[in-house]
Amino acid sequence: MLPILGFFKRRKLAPEQQQRIYAIERLIGIRCKNPDLFFRALTHRSKLADDNLDDVDSYEQLEFLGDAVLDLIVSEILFELYPNENEGFMTKSRSKLVKGVTLAKIARKMDLSSHLIVGERARGQGVEFSNSVLADVFEALVGALYRDSGYDKCSHFVRNIYSQHVDVDELVRMQDNYKSTLLEYTQANKMPIPTYGVISETGPAHSKMFHIGVYIGKDMIGDGRGQNKKVAEQQAAMMALIYLNEKESVS
Repeated sequence: MLPILGFFKRRKLAPEQQQRIYAIERLIGIRCKNPDLFFRALTHRSKLADDNLDDVDSYEQLEFLGDAVLDLIVSEILFELYPNENEGFMTKSRSKLVKGVTLAKIARKMDLSSHLIVGERARGQGVEFSNSVLADVFEALVGALYRDSGYDKCSHFVRNIYSQHVDVDELVRMQDNYKSTLLEYTQANKMPIPTYGVISETGPAHSKMFHIGVYIGKDMIGDGRGQNKKVAEQQAAMMALIYLNEKESVS
């Protein structure tokens, strides 16, 4: 049940838009006062050309805002959970909690891909399932909620989402060398040694983005992106560990 925020009027929406905003409200548990903010938060830039929209009509600007707001909220969470830890611990822990693979995992749990608005040319290409896109959209949603309802309600939403979908203490205590941890896990469970392969390379030579998958046998169990192969492999290994942990908890 959505909380009552008091009486307010919002512009009349087309039936399709109204259904979309209802779905968003169910997702975040808060009434949207300005639906346009949330439409922007869920619009991929591939949609801009289709509808002759401006650059600011995609999620990218709200992602910038959401990134900063999320950093503050997560910092507060860590400050409350670990009052006796030093600044170095806090910084590393925050990095783990707001890094792309963590946010992508949260976005998948929320099924944000089904709410993403993409252009005709991008449909069917898997844009809505990309780790980087899902992470960006989650940050944009945080930014939209902050602009629409203020810091307190935005903080409540983020805290609730993290409590549902992230084991904060486990993630904070997890080693940074995910490749090493994954190798140890597979050896302990008598599984084939994980291998890594480049799925794609994009961008100019001076600013390449590598998309790398990690495989157990022929099965890809995680993927990651980074500006060098080492970073992408570490992210892929982290996603694999998350996948294996979830699979273990279900079985």
